Amino acid sequence: MPRSSNQKLKLMVLADIFRRETNEEHTLTLAQIIEKLSNNGIEAERKSIYSDIEALTNYGMDIVKTGSTRNTSYYLASSDFEIHELKLLADAVACSRFITEKKSRELIGKLSTLANRYDAGELKRNVIVSDRVKNGNEQIYYNVDAIQQAIREKKKIKFLYFDYDHKKNKRYHNDGAYSEVSPYALCWREENYYLVGYYQKYETVSNFRADKIEQVIICDEKRMEPPENFNLNEYTKKRFGMFSGDDLRVTLKVHNSLSGVIFDRFGKNTLITSHEDENYFTINQPVTVSPVFYSWVSQFGNKMEISAPEDIRDDFKKYIKSIYNIYK
Repeated sequence: MPRSSNQKLKLMVLADIFRRETNEEHTLTLAQIIEKLSNNGIEAERKSIYSDIEALTNYGMDIVKTGSTRNTSYYLASSDFEIHELKLLADAVACSRFITEKKSRELIGKLSTLANRYDAGELKRNVIVSDRVKNGNEQIYYNVDAIQQAIREKKKIKFLYFDYDHKKNKRYHNDGAYSEVSPYALCWREENYYLVGYYQKYETVSNFRADKIEQVIICDEKRMEPPENFNLNEYTKKRFGMFSGDDLRVTLKVHNSLSGVIFDRFGKNTLITSHEDENYFTINQPVTVSPVFYSWVSQFGNKMEISAPEDIRDDFKKYIKSIYNIYK
């Protein structure tokens, strides 16, 4: 590349040098900056570096001058992301079951480019990916793109949906036929990514694990619009493990020590009423009644009780007895 062309890149290269090569513990003198520019095919004089640093500072880069007059050096004091923020993002990527191990490493590598090279090395060392339970469906990223496009364009989609059998083989729903859905949203719930939409087969709003979707096709037909009373937050909050079931209002008697559990599950706006036993409180909450809801209640032992309705209490007793009979 001709020297004049390189000079046009000078400010951008200098900005990259500060981002990647400096922090409070690692500063650069003017001589070192000139050397690094030279390594990138850019010749520079001391006077021009002064004006370039001033230009970058005026642009918004937090470049700090340190040291004595004879031993002046510079570093970038802050950037768009602090290292603790990047660590949080990287750990979220590593922990995500939805993101494959290969993609997790790629994303963490890209996140590391937002840090200087000293912090980037720490970022990669501190995040463990291989020991996490990860999804293996590499198609998921293309499927999610297609679903998001269909949501934007308000079009129907069809796809293959599968589970795994005990031999780890895929078992396709609908005898291998496509499922047709009007997509409303993609949401993150309980460590998985879900498509929520109107399912043509059962004529109701349903949800599908995004990592169990294959071969998404965007249809020409416009989607069926959500029901007037449909609220995505309420829909996901009612479902335990995103399992389908009957939507009912259930009254729970809850020990005071579990108030945090209730707020984590249903939100801090959950209406709490007093109970005759001052060690307990009650809530009346809409939930989707399913075996997963029953397992959630049972994990708290005698500190949580389904008080009403009576038919759900009876159904819960049968659920508990069916488990007891296995160990009887």
